[in-house]
Parts: sequence; C-alpha cells; structure tokens
Amino acid sequence: MHTERNHDRYFSSELLNWYDVNKRDLPWRRSRDPYHIWVSEIMLQQTRVDTVIPYFHRFIERFPTIEALADAPEDDVLKCWEGLGYYSRARNLQSAARQITEQYGGVMPSGKEEVAGLKGVGPYTAGAIRSIAFNIPAAAVDGNVMRVLSRYFLIEDDIMKIKTRTRMEELVLTLVPEGRASDFTQALMELGALICTPKSPKCLVCPVMEHCAGRLEGKEESLPVKTKAKPPRPEHRLAAIVEGTGVHEGKILIRKRPAAGLLAGMWELPHIEVPSSLSAVSTKGVTEPPDASTVSTKRSAAASDTASVHSGAVVVPPERAAAAAVIGLTDGLLAEGIPARPIGHYMDAEHTFSHIQWKMSVYRCVWQEEPESLSGLQAAEIAAAYEAGETNDYRWIDAGDMERYAFPNVFIRILTSYFSKRDAAGSR
Repeated sequence: MHTERNHDRYFSSELLNWYDVNKRDLPWRRSRDPYHIWVSEIMLQQTRVDTVIPYFHRFIERFPTIEALADAPEDDVLKCWEGLGYYSRARNLQSAARQITEQYGGVMPSGKEEVAGLKGVGPYTAGAIRSIAFNIPAAAVDGNVMRVLSRYFLIEDDIMKIKTRTRMEELVLTLVPEGRASDFTQALMELGALICTPKSPKCLVCPVMEHCAGRLEGKEESLPVKTKAKPPRPEHRLAAIVEGTGVHEGKILIRKRPAAGLLAGMWELPHIEVPSSLSAVSTKGVTEPPDASTVSTKRSAAASDTASVHSGAVVVPPERAAAAAVIGLTDGLLAEGIPARPIGHYMDAEHTFSHIQWKMSVYRCVWQEEPESLSGLQAAEIAAAYEAGETNDYRWIDAGDMERYAFPNVFIRILTSYFSKRDAAGSR
C-alpha cells in the first residue's frame, strides 16, 4: 500500500485546489444546513445526482424543517419520494426526524454516537453529515471514495470486505487537512464522480495523477477489487387492472401494501406470484385469455400442470399455461375478495430491486357480479366489503387520483400507459 507522507500531503492539497475551482453548484452545497445535507445524502444513495436535484427541491419545499418532516403524514412523505425508489429511505428519514424532534429539540446533533444512532444513518451517512455540515474530521467512505483511494494508494483488497472499508476510513482521517474537513469530504466524492469514474477514468485531467500508484502500475482500470454481488432473484407475477362498473365506472382498483417489508405502505395494482414456467409463457402470443367454457374444459389439466410446475416435473405447454395463468389470477383475486375476471393481456413489465426482479404480466380484468372460483378455491373475504370503494386497503381511482397516492415506479408506468391509452381511445 502506497502511503508516503509527502504524497499524502500532495494528494490532499492538490485535490482541494482542484475542488475549489471545479466543484459543481449543487443545491445542498449552498449552505451548511445539516438538514439539507442529511436529506441530500439519503437521496443520493443508489441514485444519480441529476435525478436527485428536482426531488431535493420539492422535498425541502414541502418539508422545510426537521419538525415539518416529523409531523407530516407518512403517505405525504412517500408521495414526495415517489419515483426515487428504495422507499425505506423515506420512511427511515421521517423516523429519524421524529427522533431528532423528540430527543434533540428538532436540531440535528453533531456527536458521533448521536448521529449514528439515527434511524437509517449508517457509517457513511454519519461521516458525511458530521464532516460536511459541521466541518468535523470524520470518514465518509462510499463507492466513489473507495474507488479513488484504491487507485491512488494501490489498495488491492476487496472493497466489499468490512476490514477494507475500515482501513480506508482510517486512511481518510490521516488525509483531512486541518479546518477543511467539509471541503475535503466533498472533494473526494467529486473526484470519484467526475474524474476517477468506474470505467475509462480521465487520468490525464486528474489533479493527483502524478503520484497515483494505480496509474503508475497500469492498474487504474482493474481497481478497485470488488466481489460481484449475486444477481437478483426473478419472481414472476400476474397483475390485474380491475375495471370498475356501476358507481365505479371509469375507475380501477388499487390496494395498499402492508405497513412493513418491501415497498411498505405504497399503493399498487393487485397481483399474485406464480410459478416461473407459467408466467414465462403465459403472455407470449396471447391477447385474450380463454373464455369460461374453454376454461371449464381445461380446469383439470391446468390444475395438474400447476401442481407439476411447483414440483419442477414438467414444462407446461403455452396454451395450458395461458389457461392456468388466468385461473390463478382469477382465484388469487377472489381469495382477496375481488370478484374480477381477466379479459385480455395488457402488457408486460419488469422492475428490479437490489435482491429481486419482478417479471410481471398485466391483465385487464372486469368486475363479476356473480363470481365463480375456477379451481374451487374459496374467497377469503366477500366482495361486498370492497363495493363501497373506500376500505382500509383498497381504493377505486381514476387518472386524476394518482396524485393522491404513492406508487412504486413499475405501477406508475403501467397506470400511466393504461390511462393514456384509454383517454386517447375515448377522444377518437
């Protein structure tokens, strides 16, 4: 590891000189307000700067203080966050705002233990808040910083290992010039974002290229060393656009997700998880699902196929998979108390989380006045519970109502497509 003291001083001084001239004008850099810096750092996790800027402006306008965020309804916070993804960040942000309001009178603390004790604040975010907002020498080591340090100091240890991160945190603290912790932390991040990029680093314009050990060894492209993460696990789902009738004519049904877990508290289209073999072929070339008479003749075969797929024994023929998918979606909805029948495949959609990839087939469905379970499953709740349209977990909405509810990105895409096409068809 290359850490001669004179090169350390060179690194810090040249980096700061470069930052003073080249730093971007970002909204959260226009003050040292700890609240602004905290919100920006949470938003920037897993998200590009250009994407974050308009969200940051809207969020601060809607929740101008920590107390305002703490007092807001969670649904308002999620709606303001809609589209940024990783929604647990928003919920944790509000939980931490309530901590600060209750424990610190609405003022962001600066102590190491106090900041680290806030909900959703890990070692990196704690270091960023303390160094940027309070100018305290504290290590904020994220992916950009680890890449810069790995290359400049020729650190060939796996950056996914805790001991490597710990070494880098210790190294950063030796590099911080007195009185410039805030600028130094941001300069490190800026260099990684603009110059020392993951691919094709711009070494010729790098302010610290002269003593970069990785470049001198010809290893700038191969560093940092990083264990590849496991690919997300695919999950196949059937989703329903349930079109209302009667008093709900022109509206569709949405439901609220549970208060805990993935996408907690968000709104979505009703959907069910299905065996991958069924989903993979159910929509290929299928524009209309089988009608009731066709389904009745295929019920036994489809049920048998479903059982076989669960055991991994067979590959289901496409025509039977289509019938089984329709049966599965119909019964899945009915088990929730939603008496709806698929009338046609609408679209396919995908959404990737850090550990799961949803592969979703979306069907248009109509409300059934006299619902029938196609495979004999019994509904868990009666349909009448949903006819009022304002139950705890379900709502009937039209396009204008989308502003009232926070949806994950995949359902925003589906709903926007559906309402746009329906409006266009209605105007002809």
